[in-house]
Amino acid sequence: MTDTPATDPRDYRDTVFLPKTDFPMKAGLPQKEPAILAKWIESDLEKQIRESRKGREQFILHDGPPYANGDMHIGHALNHILKDMVVRTQTLKGKDAPYVPGWDCHGLPIEWKVEEKYRKKKRNKDEVPVEEFRAECRAYAQEWVNVQREQLKRLGIGGDWDNPYLTMDFDAEATIVTELLKFAESGQLYRGAKPVMWSPVEKTALAEAEVEYEDIVSTQIDVAFEIVDSPIEELKGAYAVIWTTTPWTIPVNQALAYGPEVEYIIMQAGKHRLLVAQELWNDSAQRIGNTPWLSEGEGWTVTWTGKGSDLAGTVARHPMHHLGGFYARPRPFLPGDFVTTDSGTGLVHMAPDHGEDDFELCKAHGIEPQFAVMNDGRYRDDWGWLGGDDERRMSVINPKFNAPEGPICSDLRQAGALLAASADYKHSYPHSWRSKAKVIYRCTPQWFVPMDKPVTTGISTSLDANGEEQGAAQTLRQTAMQAIADTRFVPAKGRNRIGSMVEGRPDWVLSRQRAWGVPITLFVHRQTGQYLVDPAVNARIIAAVKQGGVDAWSDARAQEYFGDQYDAADYERITDILDVWFDSGCTHAFVLESGKWPALVRRDGGTHSADLYLEGSDQHRGWFQSSLLESCATRGQAPYKAVLTHGFTMDAKGMKMSKSLGNTISPLKVMETSGADIIRLWALSVDFTEDHRIGDEILKGVADQYRKLRNTFRYMLGALEGFGEEERVTDIAAMPELERYMLSLLADLDARLSRAVDDFDFNAYTRALADFCNEDLSAFYFDIRKDRLYCDVNPASGYQTAERAAYRSVLDTLFHALVRYAAPVLVFTAEEVWGTRYPDGGSVHLLEWPDVDAGWRDPALAARWNAVREQREAVTEAIEPYRREKTIRSSLEAEVTIADPALGTAALEEIFIVSAVRAGESLAVIRTDNHKCGRCWRHLPEVSEDGALCNRCTHVLDAA
Repeated sequence: MTDTPATDPRDYRDTVFLPKTDFPMKAGLPQKEPAILAKWIESDLEKQIRESRKGREQFILHDGPPYANGDMHIGHALNHILKDMVVRTQTLKGKDAPYVPGWDCHGLPIEWKVEEKYRKKKRNKDEVPVEEFRAECRAYAQEWVNVQREQLKRLGIGGDWDNPYLTMDFDAEATIVTELLKFAESGQLYRGAKPVMWSPVEKTALAEAEVEYEDIVSTQIDVAFEIVDSPIEELKGAYAVIWTTTPWTIPVNQALAYGPEVEYIIMQAGKHRLLVAQELWNDSAQRIGNTPWLSEGEGWTVTWTGKGSDLAGTVARHPMHHLGGFYARPRPFLPGDFVTTDSGTGLVHMAPDHGEDDFELCKAHGIEPQFAVMNDGRYRDDWGWLGGDDERRMSVINPKFNAPEGPICSDLRQAGALLAASADYKHSYPHSWRSKAKVIYRCTPQWFVPMDKPVTTGISTSLDANGEEQGAAQTLRQTAMQAIADTRFVPAKGRNRIGSMVEGRPDWVLSRQRAWGVPITLFVHRQTGQYLVDPAVNARIIAAVKQGGVDAWSDARAQEYFGDQYDAADYERITDILDVWFDSGCTHAFVLESGKWPALVRRDGGTHSADLYLEGSDQHRGWFQSSLLESCATRGQAPYKAVLTHGFTMDAKGMKMSKSLGNTISPLKVMETSGADIIRLWALSVDFTEDHRIGDEILKGVADQYRKLRNTFRYMLGALEGFGEEERVTDIAAMPELERYMLSLLADLDARLSRAVDDFDFNAYTRALADFCNEDLSAFYFDIRKDRLYCDVNPASGYQTAERAAYRSVLDTLFHALVRYAAPVLVFTAEEVWGTRYPDGGSVHLLEWPDVDAGWRDPALAARWNAVREQREAVTEAIEPYRREKTIRSSLEAEVTIADPALGTAALEEIFIVSAVRAGESLAVIRTDNHKCGRCWRHLPEVSEDGALCNRCTHVLDAA
């Protein structure tokens, strides 16, 4: 039966079962979801869940802290939906899986926004007492914590929202200080000068994770350095040519580098001789062009060839040597393995202040940095070139400073050393992802964690002479690499990604020159330069921070921390703050170990490690890595057992989302118009391990998928109206084959979904659930069994056939399984479904994984019915042309012939929903001559005339 019978002269409508439910077809999610959320809050559902899982096996997902800065965007939504799916599916499996959300509250994202407010009011941040400024940063962060918290709760994310962790809580700040001092006490801190990523706009060092790369156009220049001395006579008086795209670094040049294995030549035109790599001469000549040095008609000839190693002992002078002082010093030629012939001239000018290779090579030869560029990107007032000229003193990232007509190029041109200059070099360049301004490498005194210093990690490997366990002396890099090898990564390629980063990363720069953050609570002796390591002093510092937060670190309280043992006047109090990645890298310490959240404390005697960290793939160089290094340095192991990463959300065309492009999708607006369950279904349907897309059309497709799932539940609710335990069929073997086949499919689905939970394969989970509902149930099982549901029952007497009872029993089993499977995905809709059937049944989110018997799987039965379904599809396709032509209006009017009616023709008539099935050589369709039953609408030979009753309907209505 495919449709509800219409009224006719003999109306049997009151004799059939017509499904009834209060569950509406129209979802109305934007209106319903807030009411459901309010009910959860009123009943303290989170507490109920925790109580219901108390003492169970734990599963701990540690939340990576987003910045408390701005409204939730689609990346936030995806990330937290995935985390919620992990927590809910683990809870569904009966585990104790608490979720404590957190926020990163220190650092530039917040400080920069507060400074923007100051700039609008024409206030100078440096003139405001630092305590007042920090208080404003704290208030700003708290404001956005409150906003984001409500937005995430509206998204259906469950968790301990009343007690989140904040890195700016005094307890957290004290723990961060404690972790820092562990580094100090174990000798894993040092103060040194190295080039680091520096933002002249934000006036601080940046971590690699705070940098993004954008394509820019720079000025490229070729500069001549006159060779004044060399063991090779032919080199004297020649000019070594260097090429650079950072003209601003020429004022701090201190040497030239060559490749020992590179072939070099001297090209002469008239009296001028230029030294370049042989392989790069043609490229160099094209840039140099008609240099002013050349007289018209003069051509180039080779006057010397040799290897780079021949250049040892050669010395040049700086083009601005006439300024004296620093510029009068000789510029030695140094061997550099990093020098290649990929571009340039094969000779590289060395500015140890502004390049990692430059710094290391010069340091190896006793050449020290000059610290000529200040924190705002300008040269010092006392610098011999460009320093004292206010008109020309501008930031080194200012395009005018580096332009072909700017001060650098103008002075080099006047000195006769500029061979070529053009503002046309396109390349990728690092920028601060907050200010979007260009960054530079700048050598400044900073605090570092060494990656390659052997330290005792605490990993027990053997016993000492006294029988005590002793740790292995490993470097932090070695410990971290071993921890990476021991960690599960989903997807697996994440291991290689973070492994390559850790394997090649430089020492960790901990210090920042800002105000809003956890201070580097160290005292350095003014005479020895050594920082103080005293557990008693450290304990007093930690206690003070725990009581008063970061403001406790001040000159006024220094002597208090020293006590009577030291004189504060002998020590420098460090005023730098910690890299915010160190803050977030410590979250495992104060969230998983402090005891403030008892549900997160391990009860099984295992390690402190979380079961899972889950963030975007960019966190391989961010939170995953800082947490790894912090934990490995202090505990000798990773803070996580598994790491799950997701890609980034692009627009519908696969382009990066940008407000300027107008292609962003706001989850807040989607919730207002369509509901949170639509966003959740989208997030859990895409392959989130890769970059994925969202757009209006994509969301329309998701909404259509949602409607199909909703209608599946609506049908079951209506079909199960009045179902009671007294009619349940418990003998599975006595059920019809179709019911046993559906139970077999359910057992298969159960196993697939369980594996998907274990694999964190939520795309497979959601699609398998949707496909089962749409293809196995709505389009197949429900369609076939509607006839028995409606007509195999006498509403007046309560009589029903055994086949209908079996169907309703299987429907009930399906309902209880599917509503549980759907609950982690469609958190609001599943609650509405459950509450519709069981108004007093509590929350669906308190339920556990359904009890599906794996013994229901019957591969042989499933294979036979899969073949029947293929036949059914073929029959449906064969009937369709007749329906389009209106020769046959309903499949019930069709008689079909098939080649292999494996289940028997009578059974296939019900499955194909046709009037008759006959065996024959090939598939054929004709219109039946049988009359139509007035009750079930089937066209059967026993019906004497249209409107009369078939034998089945007569029997059901006569049954007492």
